[in-house]
This record gives sequence, structure tokens and C-alpha cells, in this order.
Amino acid sequence: MSVGLSSRFTRLLARALRPFAKVEPAEAITALVMTLAGFLLLSSYYLLKTVREPLILLEGGAEVKLYARAAQAVLMVGVVYLYGEIAKRVGRMKLLAIVFLFFLSNLIVFIGLSLTHLQIGLAFFLWVGLFAYTCVAQFWALAADIYSDEQGKRLFPILGIGSSAGAVVGARLAKALVPLGVYALMSAAAVLLVLCIAMLGWVESRASSAKAKARRPKKEEPLSGEGAFHLLLRDRYLVLIAVMILLLNWVNSAGEFIFDRTILAAVGDAQSRGISAEAFIGGIKADYFAWYNALGLLLQLFAVSRILAKFGVRNSLLILPVFAVLAYTSAAAIPILAVLRLVKIGENTLEYSIAETSRHALFLVTSRVEKYVGKTSVDTIAVRAGAVMAACVVWLGDRVGLSLAGFAAINAALSVIWIAVVFAIGREHTRRSREDAKALAAEPSPPTRRPPPRVPAMAR
Repeated sequence: MSVGLSSRFTRLLARALRPFAKVEPAEAITALVMTLAGFLLLSSYYLLKTVREPLILLEGGAEVKLYARAAQAVLMVGVVYLYGEIAKRVGRMKLLAIVFLFFLSNLIVFIGLSLTHLQIGLAFFLWVGLFAYTCVAQFWALAADIYSDEQGKRLFPILGIGSSAGAVVGARLAKALVPLGVYALMSAAAVLLVLCIAMLGWVESRASSAKAKARRPKKEEPLSGEGAFHLLLRDRYLVLIAVMILLLNWVNSAGEFIFDRTILAAVGDAQSRGISAEAFIGGIKADYFAWYNALGLLLQLFAVSRILAKFGVRNSLLILPVFAVLAYTSAAAIPILAVLRLVKIGENTLEYSIAETSRHALFLVTSRVEKYVGKTSVDTIAVRAGAVMAACVVWLGDRVGLSLAGFAAINAALSVIWIAVVFAIGREHTRRSREDAKALAAEPSPPTRRPPPRVPAMAR
């Protein structure tokens, strides 16, 4: 492709993306490829998620599924430790390759096992959880590494569109492939993951080449000189983000429990009207998934970039906990299915659009080791820790006879604490943004095209 034709194509592509976010021509191709990679990654995950549910429920039941979620938290501690040790020895490119190829090789093994009569439900359930949080964390860590703070605030909403659309398309594709069996779903997910890896490899290579042109290339250094847990504990910013994610997932997991309990309480009435329990629950869940995925995609397409640009990262992060306070206060006052349905649709819509994009944007002002090692630690352990805390509250609440209104009131109180944590994160984010701006202003201007005077080699 000639230079003129390439330039015209990038301008047209940037113009095509403008309804969703402000994209410069030089950024358009990389942004599009990253968006497609995010689309493929989430599509692959939703195919695997569709496989996971029937396997674990049919082989072990609801109790085993609950215990498996707690086991995931323990496994993630080990995975994060191992990830930190690898990051101490390799650079960004090798780390990304190791993580994605490791999970791809695991998936190929599961595809083979799916053709046997072995029970793989529990192992696959645990593995999918590790795959989802680890690989998604790598995707957003790479995005935060290749873009500046200013670029990320503009372009992350575009990348989020790929993730949101991938969730919708992946779920639809899974529904179409279900009649073909587990093997077909896993195989389709593997193909999508291979394409995703290829795209991320191209982006990483392009970003590395651009940096090499700006300065003399050198051997890639290991990402970290310390372990993942040491980094997390000594970094106040990462700790605050981890606490926020823990509270977010605590509230969300407890909200799912309240919603499910409310649905089960309405099953008897549905049966009295001639509707089977399976059809009643399946219909409500299908409607629920369809609404929040569709609304989340619409927000990601037309609102998220504008909200981030107008209100900034901190105020964007406040939207979900403020909604949670109002929503769960309403649910505590009127704990009926119609109210809980609206609460959960609104909560998941905001979480998977505005909140998720804003949370990833927090890492634009972090160091490279914080982007990869720190982000992976936070996005894996804190998420499952929130689910474990929700399970503990439910276990204790059931034993003291706490009503659904009481559980909703606890969620409202947790959301107030969540708001306070977001304000603390906002102060730290502002401080880091100012430091980045000062460092950028202090950098020397790029050299002119005038030939430089001859100097000894050691001076260059």
C-alpha cells in the first residue's frame, strides 16, 4: 500500500470511528486491531462460559459450584505469585506470549478430554475463571502500556466497544453451537483465541517498533524486580484499586444472590399458572442477560467516551456506587422481583460499560510493572475475594435469619464505603496525572532534521 493510499485509509478509518470517540488518523489502525482483539477475547470467553455452567451443575450440583468459586480465590493466589516470578525474569513481549500460549495449550487439552468420558466439570470451571481474569487483565495492561493517559481516556471506550460486542456475539454464537456439543463450543473458542493472540502480537510488535525508532533499541529487560504480593502491598494506589474492586464484586455477588432468591420465591406462583420452573427461571435469566448486554453495548458505543472526557476518571467511577446506594436502598424498601430485576439490569449495565472502562483507565498513570504485575494481581485476587466475602455474609445471614431486605441494606451500606474509596483513588490518580504531565513537559524537544555536529561515539 502506497504512503498516500495508506494515509487516506487511516483518515477514513479515524472518521468512521469518530461517532464513538475522538480518534486521530495515526491511532486508527492500532485502535481498530485492539478493538477486534478484545472482541475475539470476550467472544471466546462467552463460548467457554456456556460450556462451564452445564458441566459443573450436571456433574457436581449447585453446592460444588459455590465451593469452586471459593477455591478459585485460593488458586488465583498461586497463579499471581507464579506470574510475578515470571515477570521478574522476562520482558513484556515474552510475558504476554507465555500467558496466552499457556491458556491456549490448556484449552487444547480440554478439547481432547471433552471427547472422552472423563468428568472435567470442576477442573474446567476452575480453569475458565483463571483464564477470564488473567487474559483480560493482560489485554488491558497492554492497552494501558501502549497509550498515554490522554490517549487512553479517548481510546479506551473504543476498545470497550469490542469487549461489549464480543460478550453479546459470543453468547449468541454459543446458543447456536450448543446443539453441536461441548467439543464444538471449545473448538470455536480456541480458533477465536488464536486470532486474538495473533492480533495482540501484531500490536505489541508495532508498538515496540515505534519506540525503537524513537530511541536506540536495547535488550528487553524483565518487567519486575520484586514479587507480585510485595508490589501490591507497598503500593497505596494498587491497594485502593484492589479494595474498590473487592467492594464492587462483593456488592454484585450479593446482589446476584438476592435476585436469584427472589426468582426462586416466585417459582411457586408461576407453576400455579401452568409454567414450569425451568421455563420460568430460564425466561427471566435470558431476558436479564439480553437487557444488560444490549444496554451496556449502547452505552459503550455512544456515551462512555463522552462521559470520560467530560467528567474524568474519578467521577466516572462514582456513577456505579452512587447507583448501587440508591438501587439497593430501594430494594431494601421494596424487595420484590420487579424491583430486583431493574436493580440488577442497571447495575450490570453500568459495570460492564462505564465502570469497567474507567477502572482500566486508572492504570494509564502507572508504571509498566504496575500495569502488568500489579493489574493482574488486582484483577484476579480482588475479584474473587469479593465473591468470597459475599458468600460469607450470605452464610452468616442465613443462620441469623436475615431477610432479603436486610441483605439489600448491607449492599447499600457497602456502596457508601465504596464511594469513599473512589474519592481516595481519585486523589491519588490526580496526583499521578500531574506528575506524568510534569515529566512529559520536562522531556527535551525532539531533534530537528539539521545534521548534528560530529561527536565522539561515547557521547551519543
